[in-house]
Amino acid sequence: MKLSDVFQKFIIIAFRNSTPKSENIVNIISQNNLSSGIKLLSLGLLLTLISTGCKSGQKPLDETPTRGNIKIAVDESFQPLVDTEVYTFTSLYQNATIRPEYKPEVDVVNDFMSDSVKVMVTSRTLSEDQIAYLKEQLIVVRSVTFAYDALALITNKDNPDTLLTYNNVRDIIKGKVREWKEMEPSSKLGSISVIFDNTKSGNIRYFKERFEIADTLGDNFFAVNSNAEVIEFVSRNPDALGIISVNWISDKDDPQSTQFLSRVNVLAISQEFANDGYYYRPYQGFIADKSYPFIREVYMTSRETFAGLGSGFIQWATGEQGQRIVMKSGLVAATMPIRLVQVRTE
Repeated sequence: MKLSDVFQKFIIIAFRNSTPKSENIVNIISQNNLSSGIKLLSLGLLLTLISTGCKSGQKPLDETPTRGNIKIAVDESFQPLVDTEVYTFTSLYQNATIRPEYKPEVDVVNDFMSDSVKVMVTSRTLSEDQIAYLKEQLIVVRSVTFAYDALALITNKDNPDTLLTYNNVRDIIKGKVREWKEMEPSSKLGSISVIFDNTKSGNIRYFKERFEIADTLGDNFFAVNSNAEVIEFVSRNPDALGIISVNWISDKDDPQSTQFLSRVNVLAISQEFANDGYYYRPYQGFIADKSYPFIREVYMTSRETFAGLGSGFIQWATGEQGQRIVMKSGLVAATMPIRLVQVRTE
């Protein structure tokens, strides 16, 4: 058998193991009365076309804005909200499967940058260097504000201190205040143990950036594994001060949220430059009018190169239906008008 015949048979076998359409083309080429050179050239061209079409960057043939199977990376702080958004979207569009992976913020961004996911949900946008790097890869990143969240400070039910000034919080985070007695001399509590969700957390990053902390945090700061674990720890330790996303305790109709809320105190905080005696909890109205000082944006970011399921989910979540879910969850919608109603009790 000639070497060209062996090569021809090898190509035919390879293509018959690919798609049905490719096999039909192979049969036409091999059964026609063509010279061996023409057959090899034809099969070689077919091999090039199919291998080019199989590159990972191309749109899957069965994916549309409402159809497909994808995973997205989500900051664990926003799990209650994103779970509801995904459940509702996939109930409406039953050919769509979205698998959220909940992780600390640093891991979410790393997954996005390494192309492990095409969509991420975080409380930060990419840095200029990260955007420039993706542009070099011919990837255009699109970020949209999806909701407004707040960072809640929580204490044990046995802690009578439910009001803190903005400066109190700043001094605790910066390590200048380490004892409860330093803020309330009559307090019977000891050292302040600050509990946050993860060493790679967006929650603690927010406060470090807010108070311009470049050094490592003090030895009275402790990381657990999730916002839920922060609530659990604080509920069992009177000296603890926890930092969580208010999303975990803001939905009054969610049994888990109300159960968490019943186990801790949510502190009221004064505004940064105010000295008027007013304190604000991270309630929806105070997030919307920015009376509560520790609010942040929640972003949905996509690196899709086509109008796929990720883009469809973002468009829906930032549309009317998705934004109603944001409001229902106790956060503030980012893309629809907010009406504040002041209720006075005589």
